[in-house]
Amino acid sequence: MNSKNQAIDRHIIWSDIDLNLDDWRENLQEDYPELSETELYQKMYDINGEYLDDERANLNIQLSQPIIVIGDLGLWNGRVTGYKMIDSGNIKDCLYSDTDFTEWYVDKYGDLRADAIHHDGTNHYLYRVFKDGVSDTQVENLQNKLSFGTATRADITRVTRRLGDDIAKVYGFPITKQKQRTQQERG
Repeated sequence: MNSKNQAIDRHIIWSDIDLNLDDWRENLQEDYPELSETELYQKMYDINGEYLDDERANLNIQLSQPIIVIGDLGLWNGRVTGYKMIDSGNIKDCLYSDTDFTEWYVDKYGDLRADAIHHDGTNHYLYRVFKDGVSDTQVENLQNKLSFGTATRADITRVTRRLGDDIAKVYGFPITKQKQRTQQERG
């Protein structure tokens, strides 16, 4: 895949993966001419970390239902599926990670996702909000299927919806309409 297609396929919200000091150097040296190479590198990470707080402020969007994070986790003993609930239902609360490096993005299908790198491997997260009117039993059924590794995309989309529509309104980028996506997948 070339980078032109990747720009269309992924709208990056925030990332600290593959930060390149050369991309930051001119501005940093202008603002901090006294810093050594090591200090410039640290300053780049510090400033980038502050940008994450800005994105949390941008995405302070309160939804009416909890958010479920579905994880494909890379552990020392292999890959496993898991989930975590974000009971607040606020999109900003998706932008927290305890891994070494993380990138949050909206994919071409309008799903908020993250790739999170840690010492054992990489975790891949899918963030979805439960649809209004979903029963506690339906939530538990999905959680059970996720726990046992038997959940399908249909199981997930039956009781949840994507977050990209809410996020795209903030940043002004286009995403595929859901109806068109369903037709594209069938055809």
